[in-house]
Amino acid sequence: MNYKIHNLADVQTEHIGEETTIWQFCVILKNAQIGNNCNINCNVFIENDVVIGNNVTIKPGVQIWDGVILEDNVFVGPNVTFTNDLVPRSKQYPVEFKKTRVNKGASIGANSTIVAGNTIGANSLIGAGSVVTKNIPANTVWYGNPAIQKGYITADGTLLNNDLKDSFGNEYFFDDTVLIKKL
Repeated sequence: MNYKIHNLADVQTEHIGEETTIWQFCVILKNAQIGNNCNINCNVFIENDVVIGNNVTIKPGVQIWDGVILEDNVFVGPNVTFTNDLVPRSKQYPVEFKKTRVNKGASIGANSTIVAGNTIGANSLIGAGSVVTKNIPANTVWYGNPAIQKGYITADGTLLNNDLKDSFGNEYFFDDTVLIKKL
C-alpha cells in the first residue's frame, strides 16, 4: 500500500487509501475505513464504525466515534468533538449509536462540538467553537452555541449573507442545490 503511518501511531485498521498520511499519537481502531489522500494529524482518535472519504483533512485533537461518516473533501478543524450517544452513562451502551454524517466539501471550525444524529450539508461551514444541535442544510454558514445560520457559502468558498449577496454586493441564486452568481 502507498500510505504513510508515523511509527508512533497505533493504527489497527487495514482499510487505508492510497496517499493517506497518519501522524504521531493517533489511535485508529481495526474496523475504521479511511479513503485516499487523507491527512490525519497528530492526536486523533478514530473508533471502529467510522467511514472517512477521500481528500479529508482532520486536524489535531479530534475524536471520531462510532457512527460518524465524513464524506469526500471534508475539513475537520483542531479539537472538534463528535458525540454518538444522546444519553451517555458509564458502562451502559445503547443498542445502536446515533449516526452523524458530514457531507462532501463541508468544513467544521476548531473546537466545535457536533451532537450525535445530525447531518452537516454539502459545502457548509461551521464556525469555530460552535455547537451543532440540528441538521445543517447544504451551502450554509452556521456558528454559535447553539449554532444558528448566519449566511450561505458557495462550493468555491465565497461567503454570502442571508440575502445571498457577497461582500462586493454581487447577488447569487440557487439552481437546484448549487449557488450561482447572477450576471
